[in-house]
Amino acid sequence: MGITTFIAQDPPEHDDQRRTVTRAVAPPNLVEMEQLIRERTGNVLDSLPEGETFDWVDTVSIELTTMMLATLFDFPFEDRRKLTRWSDITFAIPQPGGIIESEEQRRTELLECLEYFTGLWDERLKNPGNDLVSMLAHGDDTKDISPMNYLGNLLLLIVGGNDTTRNSMSGSVYALNKFPEQYDKLIANPALIPKMVAELIRWQTPLAYMRRTANRDCDIGGKQIKQGDQILMWYASGNRDSDVFDNADELDIERPNARQHLSFGFGIHRCMGNRLAELQLRILWEEILTRFEKIEVLSEPERTFSSFVNGYTHLPVKVTRRKS
Repeated sequence: MGITTFIAQDPPEHDDQRRTVTRAVAPPNLVEMEQLIRERTGNVLDSLPEGETFDWVDTVSIELTTMMLATLFDFPFEDRRKLTRWSDITFAIPQPGGIIESEEQRRTELLECLEYFTGLWDERLKNPGNDLVSMLAHGDDTKDISPMNYLGNLLLLIVGGNDTTRNSMSGSVYALNKFPEQYDKLIANPALIPKMVAELIRWQTPLAYMRRTANRDCDIGGKQIKQGDQILMWYASGNRDSDVFDNADELDIERPNARQHLSFGFGIHRCMGNRLAELQLRILWEEILTRFEKIEVLSEPERTFSSFVNGYTHLPVKVTRRKS
């Protein structure tokens, strides 16, 4: 489809387009968002059935991240699950009975995404707000971008704001059940939540790698890389590097160097929404610990069919509420 996106560009184009939307997740805006995130998180958790099996992925993780995305885009709230769908199909592997069955289906649905967001672009040209679409429509470096560049940047922001946080939310419940002594430690000392969040993002690594193309000959770890070679930077491997992390396959919510993880990338392409992701996870677990004795995972999760997205499609759980 000829989609382009600023994460695949070099400076100055990358820097100019990224700068246009970064202020949406700048610290002052996060301070303003915190109460809204906490209120929504509390409402979702309060609605969960006690003693009944339900899917944590759909009921909690998707719902919370999709509401946040709808806010960032000022997207019609009643249509917010469209954002989940567009995120899912962006990197889905076509297969019979899968999320998509053909590349043609992906193309058709992504063009529907572009059509929907073009309508929002036209609306925000007349009535701008403080949302991502308004920033793109009025930014000096983005107001004249092509439709495919617009679509690419939208998909980058949708996937970046959806897949990563959503799978970390599900991964946190799964991981703490997989390492119950860490769950007990967290319950005994909720002050460990910020450390747990960093460690969980390391352990989960929601996006496994990023691909880059070498623009000159170089040597990496004793390997000769030629100009034009394509390279995969495996975040999942870096986050399990035994030279950096002791017992790297284990979840350790008191790990002293957990924040050295590579899940957000590094350098000029570092995830621009990393602080928002951490905020959402921190609030989720602050609100969980005030409400529930335990969240129990009942069986192994169903996983996303992807080499890129390290995610969950179904996680059956039961919750036990704290006695008042």
